[in-house]
Amino acid sequence: MEIFDLLEDYLVDQDDGLKKLLTWFLNLVMQLEAIQQSGAEPYERNATRTTQRNGYKERSLKTRVGDLELKKPQFRDRSFKSCVFDKYSRVEIALTNAIAESYLQGVSTRRIQEVISHLGVERLSASTVSRIAKELDEKVEEFLKRPIERPMPYIFVDASYFKVRDGGKYVTKAFLVVTGIRDDGHREILGAKITDSESEGFWSGFFDELIDRGLSGVELVISDGHKGIQAAVSSRFLGASWQMCQVHFSRAVLNNIPNKDKEEIAEKLRKGFEDQTKMAELAIELRQKRYSKSADTIDRFSQDIWNHKSFPKEHWRRIRTTNGLERINKELKRRSRVVGAFPNDGSLLRLGVAILMNINEEWLTGRKYLSMIKE
Repeated sequence: MEIFDLLEDYLVDQDDGLKKLLTWFLNLVMQLEAIQQSGAEPYERNATRTTQRNGYKERSLKTRVGDLELKKPQFRDRSFKSCVFDKYSRVEIALTNAIAESYLQGVSTRRIQEVISHLGVERLSASTVSRIAKELDEKVEEFLKRPIERPMPYIFVDASYFKVRDGGKYVTKAFLVVTGIRDDGHREILGAKITDSESEGFWSGFFDELIDRGLSGVELVISDGHKGIQAAVSSRFLGASWQMCQVHFSRAVLNNIPNKDKEEIAEKLRKGFEDQTKMAELAIELRQKRYSKSADTIDRFSQDIWNHKSFPKEHWRRIRTTNGLERINKELKRRSRVVGAFPNDGSLLRLGVAILMNINEEWLTGRKYLSMIKE
């Protein structure tokens, strides 16, 4: 199919057209890789050829526009390597390893039993699983300890929660992610950690690790209202402000409101974010209605939900919430669903960081998240 036909398909049906365009492009990338690795064009005879072609192998690749059916070139006497599947493989290996660990430890769920045959987990020995885990751990450590090379005016903190086996029981643990917006406007994933305690000491230690790796220039930290984070921000990032995520703030207020009044109060909260006087009036109203816990929440964070307004107005939408981490949390939940409960912390960290590495590459090579040009 010619490129102009692909472009025409895109104009007619963008979703299907984009899949065809990506399929064509990625197949072309692999063709170029095959030429480079073999030293010759298809059917070309020359002195630089290092191997012979052996047709193609159908290979599926999961993408944001759906599954792509690609043609992966094959060589007769050695394997063909392609960057096209690197990111896909990284997450799939981590996921398979998590399932394998559960299976071998006898803690697999019914859903795991349903997928082990498809993944070939039942053919993995304990030593193979251990070797894969070690290889993944090396990549995880490399990513989490890499230098932070640019100032980060804005950093965001959020968590997803997962069931993890701890001894003979399952407990809920937080998978914490810290991201930043660099001084050049690109986003970057700075760190991740698993914990069952979010005390000030934990957060101070986590922030110290980031600072030791080069984190600097922090002006605003956006997170939920956990006291441990607030205290650690004050001690570790002198001169920086803390922004209570407005989405988390709204949830905290509405959490103690009866269902019959939630829609009305939610609307007043939206207006209150635009006018501090209206937010103060809402707190008084809630107290009069005896929704004292919700009123107390407004009073407690009343000084911290507008700190983003000290920064350029065109940045406000991006820095008043932790919504920029929403895709990360959704992807973590989606990919971990088949695992159910993780057999240990390492298994969760391997899968989580594999996903973070993929997203980080997209962020750093994609469009800028914010324009950081100062007037």
